[in-house]
Amino acid sequence: MNRLAHETSPYLLQHADNPVDWWPWSAEAFDEARNANKPVLLSVGYSSCHWCHVMAHESFEDQATADYLNEHFVTIKVDREERPDVDAVYMEAVQAATGQGGWPMTVFLTPDAEPFYFGTYFPPAPRHGMPSFRQVLEGVQQAWSSRRDEVAEVAGKIVRDLAQREIGHQGGQPPGEQELAQALLGLTREYDPQRGGFGGAPKFPPSMVLEFLLRHHARTGAEGALQMAHDTCERMARGGMYDQLGGGFARYSVDRDWVVPHFEKMLYDNALLCRVYAHLWRATGSDLARRVALETADFLVRELGTGEGGFASALDADSDDGTGRHVEGAYYVWTPERLRAVLGDADGDLAAQYFGVTDEGTFEHGQSVLQLPQNSTVFDAGKIASIRDRLLAERAGRPAPGRDDKVVAAWNGLAIAALAETGAYFERPDLVEAALGAADLLVRVHLDEHARLARTSKDGRVGPNAGVLEDYADVAEGFLALASVTGEGVWLDFAGLLLDHVLARFTDPGTGALYDTAADAERLIRRPQDPTDNATPSGWTAAAGALLSYAAHTGSEPHRSAAERALGVVKALGPRVPRFIGWGLAVAEALLDGPKEVAVVGPGPGSGLADEKTAVLYRTALLGTAPGAVVAVGAAESDEFPLLAGRPLQQGEPTAYVCRNFTCDAPTTDPERLGASLNRR
Repeated sequence: MNRLAHETSPYLLQHADNPVDWWPWSAEAFDEARNANKPVLLSVGYSSCHWCHVMAHESFEDQATADYLNEHFVTIKVDREERPDVDAVYMEAVQAATGQGGWPMTVFLTPDAEPFYFGTYFPPAPRHGMPSFRQVLEGVQQAWSSRRDEVAEVAGKIVRDLAQREIGHQGGQPPGEQELAQALLGLTREYDPQRGGFGGAPKFPPSMVLEFLLRHHARTGAEGALQMAHDTCERMARGGMYDQLGGGFARYSVDRDWVVPHFEKMLYDNALLCRVYAHLWRATGSDLARRVALETADFLVRELGTGEGGFASALDADSDDGTGRHVEGAYYVWTPERLRAVLGDADGDLAAQYFGVTDEGTFEHGQSVLQLPQNSTVFDAGKIASIRDRLLAERAGRPAPGRDDKVVAAWNGLAIAALAETGAYFERPDLVEAALGAADLLVRVHLDEHARLARTSKDGRVGPNAGVLEDYADVAEGFLALASVTGEGVWLDFAGLLLDHVLARFTDPGTGALYDTAADAERLIRRPQDPTDNATPSGWTAAAGALLSYAAHTGSEPHRSAAERALGVVKALGPRVPRFIGWGLAVAEALLDGPKEVAVVGPGPGSGLADEKTAVLYRTALLGTAPGAVVAVGAAESDEFPLLAGRPLQQGEPTAYVCRNFTCDAPTTDPERLGASLNRR
């Protein structure tokens, strides 16, 4: 048992029984390296990472390798999901030095935490041009022992180079029509018209770009933007990346056709995609979008919901294949024989045809991932529903993938927004209640008395790591969505507390640039800062979006100005790399549209006095496609929301007010007129 046994991270706990003498990231670990005159091996990964498991089994569970590590290195294990700041700093160094990155990430450091040698996965024996892990260790040890000056020079140069990679953001103007049109053109050039999505293999779900495309269409009527979003969503939903039995999306597709997934299921992907499909339905009325949004929401609650009310981080890619071996995808794949064994010959053959299960297989060893063929409408819906239920019941008896039970604040914020809106759109109050449960957990467990946010919790126990910018931004986004959906102003108040920290502790007062860590956070070799999206919206642009929405709700000029200054980086990057700043482009669409501010006054939902006319106006407001529109509802005399102040009923009837940029439309009691003002192109 090493020093990881008392950590809260499931990933660190997976390594608690390794013979390697692991330390968690801490000042004490670097003190030990300094005192022992040893280099540091930093190993970064996460619990559902397939190749992290492989390297652990091959090397970190091997006694001889562990003995060598323990003699010559101080070894530190980091969960990238608990410490995204540590991960970001050293991943930037790895990518700068090697041109690529990934997990597991393997970095060798001096006792001053300065990196001097990098890699990702290393095999136990030389393979495909890669040295073995033992060869790497011996080479690093030899360099440390006999060429220390050279090591120090390399480390110093790397740190200096990183320090010069500051974002050149001078608080410029946000993007306008021209930059957004250029971004759309750039996306069109990279779009795959045959398969949907952007670029080649592997293909990741372009969640933030899809939000931009939907918002751009809503604001301008550009049919090409909507077509790219619609076709990409349809291809993803019909492919193997989507779980055709239980709902929910895998991390990415290893091929260009969305057939074979990398099987881990992440909270953030499913939260973002749930919201995308709900918004696609709102724009088009697509039955497929409705089904996928609801199935994904149900997956989130059923498979990732925790006993404390939050949402777990991930389901593993690997599971027991029934022989005691942990195999990637074992839980999800099928053969024609197995289908017939479960369903009988006739229904088994029908299922194979419907789900694209072949004798050759679409995955490995003759196994197939279930897909949904384009001509699925020719099948009997009742028969297919029965087949799906029987297959899901059989699959439930298989050894399930492991679950990472830690609650990450940012990703729960994304889930809150998705479930709140999906529940409201499709009149599923249980989904709104699930969003409220997660929000309550974040307030009770993650927020301290100064409204400072902790990054993680597990089993109701708060973790030791401070929240980073994406935590404050995404949780504020979730709370703002809850405020609009529930009519409870307390969630607007909580969002304001979080955004006050964004302004005070994460923002450069001179330029308006944003940092991923607070000014008073632990000092690393550089303060991480990245405005581009990765698997989730960047903290920078997520903060801009939440600041803009809060300003629309409250009229706060400091919050709106901060959002506009932050979007200056989108003006610079959007036309050049639109695939990697999709959320920033989506926020810019909201800014160009206002965003619209909608107040529905009357005895609103949640007041105990709701009437049908108010409910119809309110639902019309929520279903409006105006980019980033905010909605407040309540009794005319309510002080729950600033937007309701001074907004009386008209002729005693429930009334809607729509404003943008200090200009208001005439108040209306007519839902059709309200809908037209929120769906105007």
